[in-house]
Amino acid sequence: MELLMQPPKPIENRFRPDAEIVLFHGDVSEFLAQIPDRSVTLIITSPPYNLGKEYENRVAIEQYLQAQAEVIAQLYRVLREDGSICWQVGNFVEDGEVFPLDILYYPIFKALGLKLRNRIIWRFGHGLHASRRFSGRYETILWFTRSDRYVFNLDAVRVPAKYPGKRYYKGPNKGKPSGNPLGKNPSDVWEIVVQDWEEAFWDIPNVKSNHPEKTVHPCQFPIELVERCVLALTHEGDWVFDPYMGVGSALIAAVMHNRRAMGSEKEKEYVDIARQRLLAYFNGTLRYRPLGRPVYQPTGREKVAQIPEEWKSVSISQPRLLDGKGRYG
Repeated sequence: MELLMQPPKPIENRFRPDAEIVLFHGDVSEFLAQIPDRSVTLIITSPPYNLGKEYENRVAIEQYLQAQAEVIAQLYRVLREDGSICWQVGNFVEDGEVFPLDILYYPIFKALGLKLRNRIIWRFGHGLHASRRFSGRYETILWFTRSDRYVFNLDAVRVPAKYPGKRYYKGPNKGKPSGNPLGKNPSDVWEIVVQDWEEAFWDIPNVKSNHPEKTVHPCQFPIELVERCVLALTHEGDWVFDPYMGVGSALIAAVMHNRRAMGSEKEKEYVDIARQRLLAYFNGTLRYRPLGRPVYQPTGREKVAQIPEEWKSVSISQPRLLDGKGRYG
């Protein structure tokens, strides 16, 4: 999908209903008090993990979850009826014992009546090495919706099919393409795919020292991870909100696709970097890894690797709402 570059917009420092971008420096609860009920279509964040990083105070896991529950209750208040929450977390590790944060968070969301649509596994190839357990190489995204009628546009986030030329070999559709002309469902595992055991094609790599988006933030997530959620779960013009925005990756992903973006962050250094990155995007100097790099690159020798002629004129449809019975409204 083509990214629409626009002239720089004013970046507000407090919520305004007519704003396009809001960067709030301060406590998330203070910012949430400014946001009207049921006004945000997508809340997406990677919250502090309580891992003792320099920007966190290490507290007991029970206290940590209680504090997060109070914030999540306010996030529920501002979420639209057709909206989604994407909560991206890893594991809390203490004295060598792993506490899976997604499992610990689940009851908090469920108590509010939110419904889990996917537990997305984001797998990556690089991270800290362990000597007394297997090295961790994945994090999770819990995707919740407020209701059974929610925005979900699968066509906007399909990925290239490994064999787009496959056809039905029997039945009423015999001889017709058996897949989707826009590609396949990316599934609930977002990872690397290896071709011929020699060359790795990354889907969404994590942000390490050689990643083009790397900043001083120790737990930065990639823009394209958010892009997939933004495209699938919002319409143009909708609000996307990151309550723990860090250096603004979620906000950049939102404005790239003509959504309105707001975020809060307690560390001024990160707010300043987020502002700089947004301005760099608008003036065309932002370094980032583009969404849509092939998951698999056919060699051209496979019999079913050619794109069918019937699919070459197909375009992406507009987002629609999915009801509780799996039907589009």
